[in-house]
Amino acid sequence: MPDLLAQNIDSQGFPSACRVSIVIKALNEERRIEKAVSSALTAVASIGGEVVLADSCSSDRTVELASRFPIRIVQLAAAAERCCGIGPQLGYQHAFGEYVYILDGDMEMLPDFLPQAVAYMDRHPEVGGVGGRIIEMNTSSLEYLARMERASSHMAAGDVDRLDMGGLYRRNAIEEAGYFSDRNLHSYEELDLAIRMRAKGWRLVRIDVPSVTHHGHDAPPYALLRKRWKTGYICGLGELVRASWGQPQMPFLWRDVRELRLYIGVMVWWAVLVLLALWPMPVALKCLALLAVALGPWVLMGWRKKSFRKATFSVVSWAFNVAGLLRGMLRARTPPVRPVDSVVVQEPPAHAGIS
Repeated sequence: MPDLLAQNIDSQGFPSACRVSIVIKALNEERRIEKAVSSALTAVASIGGEVVLADSCSSDRTVELASRFPIRIVQLAAAAERCCGIGPQLGYQHAFGEYVYILDGDMEMLPDFLPQAVAYMDRHPEVGGVGGRIIEMNTSSLEYLARMERASSHMAAGDVDRLDMGGLYRRNAIEEAGYFSDRNLHSYEELDLAIRMRAKGWRLVRIDVPSVTHHGHDAPPYALLRKRWKTGYICGLGELVRASWGQPQMPFLWRDVRELRLYIGVMVWWAVLVLLALWPMPVALKCLALLAVALGPWVLMGWRKKSFRKATFSVVSWAFNVAGLLRGMLRARTPPVRPVDSVVVQEPPAHAGIS
């Protein structure tokens, strides 16, 4: 069997020299967790590293299935703290790597990426993070299509403003930025890390090498919007605005997040509708004006997307996201540098392989 943890182990069983830590964040991923873990172990085998599963108190068999592999498994002490931002920070607390890769539980690492990414970062000490090409397996949903339209610039090879969908980060760049991920964020955790790193002068680069496959959500788009409202995921941008306000990273957030400016425009649209409703004018004229302003975004998006179905989803999605933005800005915050309360479920053996 191959040695999947090619690293030096100290007297207490911990790695004394670890090149790469792959942190897998997971919540109820029993369908895909074995493939995610197996692919991560294969990816680190050639360069020396470890795999850390950061579990947010899964209620299915995620931890049971993952425990069959020689990896470290850590879990939130309190399920009430679940959110997208806390998982990476939980895993980072228990990781030893010089470089740290964040992987979702519904992804699979591709074996050629890590060696090339590490080599690139070794050659470019000013680069704080490197991402690769994402192979998306779910290409038919409205959610996927909308995300690809928004993300076209920072998913292309070259210098990028963020590493959405996972990346390899330099530990000393993370430390300089303050922490790996903000435990308060219900989404946008990768953007948060990116703008904090870039505010410190670090570059982020995407190389033209496939890094992961991603299976994504297969829920109907409107059901997914409802789920994101219920879980708080939709509050992430508002939470990030609150975290960044008055900080060096705020100009990067304003400049790079097009949807933030879009949502402010939606708020202006809503304000105009309210003002028109209150403005003293003949009833017939008021009704015409309200109808014209209310339908304007549908007409514009229908013309741009050449599809009433896509236009309707866009406008409804705006409404959800603006409400989430406002909700997120009002959320209380826990200091992001405070250690995440956790339980170590499993430590890997000093030397092990996949049977």
